[in-house]
Amino acid sequence: MTILIFIVVLWYGGLFFQTFFLHRYAAHQSFTMSKLTERITFVLTWFFQGSNYLSAYGYGVMHRMHHAYADTENDPHSPKYDASVFSMMWRTKNIYADINEKRIEVDEKFTKNVPQWERFDSFASSYFSRIIWSILYFAFFFYFATAWWQWLFFPVALFMAPIHGVIINWYAHIYGYVNFKSKDTSKNLLPFDFLMMGEGYHNNHHKHASRANFGGVRWHEVDITYKIMQVLHALGIIKIKPITQVVRREV
Repeated sequence: MTILIFIVVLWYGGLFFQTFFLHRYAAHQSFTMSKLTERITFVLTWFFQGSNYLSAYGYGVMHRMHHAYADTENDPHSPKYDASVFSMMWRTKNIYADINEKRIEVDEKFTKNVPQWERFDSFASSYFSRIIWSILYFAFFFYFATAWWQWLFFPVALFMAPIHGVIINWYAHIYGYVNFKSKDTSKNLLPFDFLMMGEGYHNNHHKHASRANFGGVRWHEVDITYKIMQVLHALGIIKIKPITQVVRREV
């Protein structure tokens, strides 16, 4: 039971900071927060993602490119241009690394105002950090695992962030339903997105990328992350930007 609780905490903790900080803040800037809060969020992202840590700069720039080039040859990840889920994962990894380490030239429109804490990112993304987290995960499993099958979750702990990415970048472009007609293959993966905390409303998000709320088009589309963001907004920790466009459901 302890191992299962550990995996659930890693799953939703890492996922929250991925969608809240890396996606909605770094890539789309759908809300604002103070510089101190931003730095604290950097550290919390590292704490919950651990060996899977993703840089706000690398993720934010790559995700903007995904929206600009969705399902074209220039898309960093698309089922239409990758032979398998594994080849897409590998290509995404390489593009992310090239962006994050600034080995390739990127148009300024993709980098503008993307938050970056270079010194911290360098540490959090280092092999040293990832190996230490991996050792800590192993020690936790070694101490708390009570059955052999619980060790099957160990690779999940090590590669949680890539798994999150695959669910949306691959499966949410293949399976699901659509609310909005689109030139790309984005779909809403689940009617009630309990699994991906709102990330699964991918078709809604591609239609209105700057909206903080990914759900809300149909009655059952509850964006859990947005609900948390509303609480943080009410507490004055963040400030959600006002909706400048009324969302109309299209069929």
